[in-house]
Amino acid sequence: MTDPDACPDRGDADVAAAAARAGAEAVRARYGQRLTRIDKGAGDFATDADVAAEEAVLGVIRAARPEDAVHGEEGGRRGAADAARQWLVDPLCGTLNYAAGSMLVAVNVALRDGPAAVADPFGGEVFLTDGSAAWVRRDGGDTRLAPTAATRLVDVNLDPPFPNAPGFRAVDLLAHPGFAARFRPRVVSTTLALAWVAAGRRAAYVTDGGDLTASVHFAAGIALCRAAGCVVTGIDGAPVGRTGRGLVAAADAATHGQLLSMING
Repeated sequence: MTDPDACPDRGDADVAAAAARAGAEAVRARYGQRLTRIDKGAGDFATDADVAAEEAVLGVIRAARPEDAVHGEEGGRRGAADAARQWLVDPLCGTLNYAAGSMLVAVNVALRDGPAAVADPFGGEVFLTDGSAAWVRRDGGDTRLAPTAATRLVDVNLDPPFPNAPGFRAVDLLAHPGFAARFRPRVVSTTLALAWVAAGRRAAYVTDGGDLTASVHFAAGIALCRAAGCVVTGIDGAPVGRTGRGLVAAADAATHGQLLSMING
């Protein structure tokens, strides 16, 4: 059953959701099969599942918005360089998890500075935003996202690079005595965790980095958290953006403040 706050047809939001779902279907179809790895250097790699998922996402976007440009993690930029609209696509966030047989992965699709969607291939959910509110789509129904810090679970990204070290190290946050007193750490190793913050399944998410709003990995999750009403800043408390430093996305102001005090105290 669809709740009273259900998300009706919202154009770009539904394109993002359909594209993310198409990518999720490609990811799910290849799960458990022998994967071809594509080396990216420094221990990073993609697989043929990443490539297939990106093509599935592109197919939906091309059909619905043929004039738009697309920046995919695997295929790079496609479309006119001066296109006013650009989609950011991470077809399989959590490739290391996926290759190891873990189902903790996500498909991220975001129109830059606009609607976005994150699909959970194995949970059967698509988290989406039209830019002003956020929903989760499950079994044909939409439910408004309601962030809460009640779980006290904080997801911390421990994957390199660490551009703000030694000033900020994620492992130092986990070792802070105040962290264990207030929160419980989780390391999901996929930006699906950002969607979980928006949905009230995580109290917060913390990562190092630079301008993450333009990242194919983070743009969709940041858009979801903002639309759901989360507190979203860099690790220094400044707005995320071109001069940003990492990310702290918290369900509420109290949780956000506590984490910032541990990071910068």
